[in-house]
Amino acid sequence: MGGWSDVMTHETEFESLKNYPAPAMDKLAVHTFTNKPWSADECIANYAAAGVKGITWWRETYAGQDLAALRRRAEDAGLTAAGVARCGFYTGNTAKIRTAAVDENKKAIDESEAIGAPVLVLVCGATPGQTVATNLDQIVEGVRACVDHARAAGVKLAIEPLHPAYAGNRSAVASLGCANWVCDQINEPEVGIAVDVYHVFWEHDLEAQIKRCAAANRLFAFHICDYKAEPAHLLLDRGLMGEGVIDVRGIRRMVEATGFEGFNEVEIFSQRWWSENQHDYLGKIVEAYRERS
Repeated sequence: MGGWSDVMTHETEFESLKNYPAPAMDKLAVHTFTNKPWSADECIANYAAAGVKGITWWRETYAGQDLAALRRRAEDAGLTAAGVARCGFYTGNTAKIRTAAVDENKKAIDESEAIGAPVLVLVCGATPGQTVATNLDQIVEGVRACVDHARAAGVKLAIEPLHPAYAGNRSAVASLGCANWVCDQINEPEVGIAVDVYHVFWEHDLEAQIKRCAAANRLFAFHICDYKAEPAHLLLDRGLMGEGVIDVRGIRRMVEATGFEGFNEVEIFSQRWWSENQHDYLGKIVEAYRERS
């Protein structure tokens, strides 16, 4: 298999690639869903062997396992848990649905504590048939109901704003500005934001919103991948860094200018890449991280 250049699909050369340093390898984390075909232990072994230092656990990856034992195996391999993905989905047209969502989030908080993850990522939900205002009110109410549980567990709650294409049924929080607004309403130090370049690269005031987020001490996580100009699937055709239209390094510069010292978390949903040899794919991830992130 070839390297990153074999999968590049455009000719964009962002200025940031020339005038801002490449990222440090010790800041690379990978979401386990990025390598969906692998088991939890395969992720541990292969990430460690590739020099990856951080792991973001997807709940689907560790379902049914002894989380304390899994945490020990990951830490023994030299991996630090960057976070857990994901929970949220607080909206619903009945109180029963919304209460069940809060209960599920508290369960996810407990899982995050057990596996040693400092952050739980929240995809906040949107219920068709409800107005945006109603959905946002329910999100604020739902996140607020989880704060005490998160504080007791030592886990931060990171609201992840999604691209507006998902505003109909995945998240009414469809911009970084909106995520900042939600955090303002809750106003608790346990509640912050996960910035994913896939979802926010298009925002005209992105740098200002990143600064606003960091100034309030709520920049909890940074996720990277790429957005293809013509994706084959809106959800499951994310690109490796360099395959799409995002100035990933330029956005990383914005994030790091605020003093952020966390991981650069690679999060790619891709039916194409899941069908490939995962060892080769991980090699391309590392190369794209070094060359285009």
